[in-house]
Amino acid sequence: MGRAEERRARQRGGRRAAPPTRSSGTPSEGIATGGRAAARKAAARGKKGGKKGKSGIRRLFTWKKLLGTFLGFCLLGIGAFVVMYMMIDVPKGNAKAQEQSNIYKYSNGSVMAREGDTNREIVDLSEVPKPVQRTFVAAENKTFYTDAGVDFKGIARGLFNTLSGKGKQGGSTITQQYVKNYYLDQDQTVTRKLKELVISLKVDRETPKDDILAGYINTSYYGRGAYGIQAAAQDYYRVDASKLSVQQGAYLAALLQAPSQYDWAAASDTGKKLVTARWNYVLDNMVKQGWLDKTKRDKMTFPFPKEPKAAPGMEGQKGYFIKLAKQQLEKQLVAKEGITQDEAEARVENSGWTITLNIDKKKQVQLEKAVKTQLTSQLDPKKRKVDRNVQAGAASVDPRTGKIVALYGGSDYTKHYISNANRTDYQPASTFKPVILAAALENASETQDGKAIGANTIYDGTSKRQVVDSNGNKVGFGPENEDDTDYGKVTVQTAMDKSINSVFAQMGVDVGMDKVLSTATKLGMDTGKLRPLPAYTLGTMGASPIQMAGVYATLDNHGKQVTPSIIKSAEQGGTEFRLPDPIGEQVISREAADTVTSVLTGVVDDGTAKKSVQQNPARDGRKVAGKTGTSDDNKSAWFTGYTPDLVTSVGLFGEDYKTHGQSKLYNTAGLDRVNGGGFPAQIWAAYTFGVAGKNTKFDLDTDQGAAVQPSWTPTPSATPSETPSETPSETPSETPSETPSETPSETPSQSPSQSAPTGQQSTPVGTSTSPLNPFDPNAGQ
Repeated sequence: MGRAEERRARQRGGRRAAPPTRSSGTPSEGIATGGRAAARKAAARGKKGGKKGKSGIRRLFTWKKLLGTFLGFCLLGIGAFVVMYMMIDVPKGNAKAQEQSNIYKYSNGSVMAREGDTNREIVDLSEVPKPVQRTFVAAENKTFYTDAGVDFKGIARGLFNTLSGKGKQGGSTITQQYVKNYYLDQDQTVTRKLKELVISLKVDRETPKDDILAGYINTSYYGRGAYGIQAAAQDYYRVDASKLSVQQGAYLAALLQAPSQYDWAAASDTGKKLVTARWNYVLDNMVKQGWLDKTKRDKMTFPFPKEPKAAPGMEGQKGYFIKLAKQQLEKQLVAKEGITQDEAEARVENSGWTITLNIDKKKQVQLEKAVKTQLTSQLDPKKRKVDRNVQAGAASVDPRTGKIVALYGGSDYTKHYISNANRTDYQPASTFKPVILAAALENASETQDGKAIGANTIYDGTSKRQVVDSNGNKVGFGPENEDDTDYGKVTVQTAMDKSINSVFAQMGVDVGMDKVLSTATKLGMDTGKLRPLPAYTLGTMGASPIQMAGVYATLDNHGKQVTPSIIKSAEQGGTEFRLPDPIGEQVISREAADTVTSVLTGVVDDGTAKKSVQQNPARDGRKVAGKTGTSDDNKSAWFTGYTPDLVTSVGLFGEDYKTHGQSKLYNTAGLDRVNGGGFPAQIWAAYTFGVAGKNTKFDLDTDQGAAVQPSWTPTPSATPSETPSETPSETPSETPSETPSETPSETPSQSPSQSAPTGQQSTPVGTSTSPLNPFDPNAGQ
């Protein structure tokens, strides 16, 4: 073959090898283009070959395989459910068999009380008015009459929450709740939930809806020891179930969510708001379901329940002990087992618990004796109406263990259902001032000219002095001192001794009220959603003697948190329920806590508690720290104090004996007004000096305060009595001790204070532009 023929052959071969192309180039260009395309394909194959690992994973987890696996699990689950459905039978009702008496013992093991005769009377559904029946359906399960007895979404949510440790978050139908109450128990285990599901399906298939509803309202727990609607109707409204109105039925239905918390007689303000909202929710649902005429509903008013009747054996202080023990145990069950409040109450009520309390019989007897000799023996309800309104509460705590060793809830649980030791609806007043100082010390706070706040820091004690913020602006708050006394320049130690409001109002703003409330929470107060307002420097929030005893016990315990506990041990069926240690972590530094203690010894030796405590002949050299308090318009008076081994908080509360609303204590026992240094301090001293150790001393890690150095007391502008009299002048000031005027001006004064102390800036011209009223503790809430 000649060269020409070879060239033509190569050209023909090259054209055949080249891919189709739209290019009109020469044959040689086609060959080049084809080569580049082949190279690109080869490179692509090379890249793919370099990612064999990723291709393998993709081949392993294809969407088809994932879908198949998911369907396989679903089939296995369905198969397992079918097996369970075939194997699990509806058991015999065991609710009655599970009912056992609870036994309560003193700390020494002696039996204090037995509680367990079940308050239940079964009624036929026909005896309950139809509209009342529907209140329960509207409250708990609107689809009750049409569903299959279970809420599959709720079950799934419950299983997930149990497995993830989040606890139960609702979703049960009436049928499920009836099955849990009557056939099973309150345990939050996966096994119990699966049984509940299967049994609920079977019960719904085999039992008429009316019978299920009857079982539900007859087995549910309504609080006050009442099981079933008949007992609840009698306890709350003194009528049979057949006589209940729709409004009353809606309240009983609303109760089931949290029986004790929603009991109007003992509910907090928050509890009352919640149960009122739920009552409205029930009635509104009835309107939506067509079961209640909207016009009638709009005319309905809240049906306030009757006062509870205490069960036999609960007389005296026993009822208060048992009520607090139940509350604390229920709280731990909710926290540790993830159950709801109503389930926790059902778990505790008549369930065979043996609960040993921390109450020391000898200390308890002494506390009751102190209240009688120092207070109730001085009252004459027949002579003075105000004496009918005096309520006393007290809690005594061992700061080393957190044990509540004595408690006074009121004159008698069968006569006064609310525990005065645990109520939080009265202001702690100036017993809050040590918390402000603790916050200042813990946060190394400074006055507005950069001086560290401590026991010897100088402040202006002028009454009604306008408080200024860090920018020098007046915040619209200038509290009045007791009897409008001007003290001039004073140390923090003297301000605590004399309980000078103007000093601590300014100190709270210097520290920052957010930090003050944070410290209060750490020390054991329930500050909730309080806004950081200056008015709280005067203790205008609510607190209980138990809370305040915990705060001061934490100070006594050198800053390690103390959570007062009445329960020593709790055992059910031979198994002990583990309770948390009442002694917690270090929440403020030892130096801060010990400095506050040192300062509070001055209140006893040189201040408002001098006559009742320091000069008490029974003191016998004991070291004592404490603080008095008297709230707005003399509605409460306090003394919370401690020795190294015992902390006790005593409160006196004005409560109208008819309406149970707050009332004033003026003229109690013939006195113009009641101060914390009077009856509360006298009760405290009579109790403490009868039971506390005699030779103990505070072990303080501080170089500040009255316990380690004398305080400097300057001469006030208007010379007040060095020791406030326990019996004030015949014409008392309309503004009670240690609180601002009852109706302060919302517009701050434009005139600056005439006296600016060392350690603070002079009051500058200008006012705060905050839209909130700083005198209203609830502003913006």
